Amino acid sequence: MEPILKALRKEQYTTPTPIQSQAIPHALQGKDILGLAQTGTGKTAAFAIPVLQQLAAEPTSKGYRYTRALVLTPTRELAVQISESFASYGRFLGLKHEVIFGGVSQTQQTISLRDGVDVLIATPGRLLDLMNQGYVHLDYLQTFVLDEADRMLDMGFIHDVRKVVRALPKEKQTMLFSATMPKEIAQLASSLMKSPVRVEVTPVSSTAEKIDQAVYFVPKTNKNNLLLHLLNEEKIGRTLLFTRTKHGADKIAKHLKKANIKADAIHGDKSQTARQNALTNFKSGKLKVLVATDIAARGIDVDSLEHVINYDLPDVAETYVHRIGRTGRAGASGKAISFCDGKEEMKNLRSINKLIGLKIPAVEHPFEV
Repeated sequence: MEPILKALRKEQYTTPTPIQSQAIPHALQGKDILGLAQTGTGKTAAFAIPVLQQLAAEPTSKGYRYTRALVLTPTRELAVQISESFASYGRFLGLKHEVIFGGVSQTQQTISLRDGVDVLIATPGRLLDLMNQGYVHLDYLQTFVLDEADRMLDMGFIHDVRKVVRALPKEKQTMLFSATMPKEIAQLASSLMKSPVRVEVTPVSSTAEKIDQAVYFVPKTNKNNLLLHLLNEEKIGRTLLFTRTKHGADKIAKHLKKANIKADAIHGDKSQTARQNALTNFKSGKLKVLVATDIAARGIDVDSLEHVINYDLPDVAETYVHRIGRTGRAGASGKAISFCDGKEEMKNLRSINKLIGLKIPAVEHPFEV
């Protein structure tokens, strides 16, 4: 569909990832999909693109918009990330999507649901609340996507998921994505789906083996000093640096500029133009350091990128693999450096070591405690 292709070209997506090329054709035929894929494999587009195409093919009602697609996801961050993807891929379609999650006042969310939405992205608890209060109606639902099903289980949301499922129409297309397939998720999948097409991509951990990895144990207060030391003394070249927050990204970019290092930050609060400019400058070599949050970094593909620095370790181990996978591509050598605050980030480091099946070697430096 041309409006979607136009949006993908704008995002500079040219080649589908394995999960996308496997899932999208079947999803467009209306088949149920059981996807085994981790974060960072491109699975959001694998369900978002077919959902948008199917909805756009049908006329939308002039008045109240009935929710025709529901995406259920475990965390607020993922919900926002998926919402941004729907906004990007569907920007030329005129469809309406909304995201709802707990932990914030529901007032604004209920206002935005007043005229109905075509696509609803939600976390289970808040969705149930709003369904019980009569703000969300799912009688006309055509497609149900359950994302990160195993994390739903880990986080204790499986009962809420089952309650949501019971309220959905029997006739619908279902797509379920999970990195692993524990017994409870397999049971849920078989109760939800009719002869699903199973799509599976190789575990991300294998990509980590090709990259030279190192961890620097450093207190949070010394991370800036260590960063300047590496960039100046160790003569580290063009670097993609990851932070956990938008605020953190801005702070680091400012700190680097002050030290006369050409740097810029990209994150969700920056305009598309600002993000594009920063990326173009980085690719052309005008910038030495591009500071990014995980959401903003999607779609960044830089040839011969030598270094990735994890200023903050991510909370999800798969995200680490996705981050470092941006270096060492197409046979080039790449190096991934991580800063780990021994007090706050050891848990994250242990999860990463477990996922990739090796212990990242620690490097001594002048800023250890």
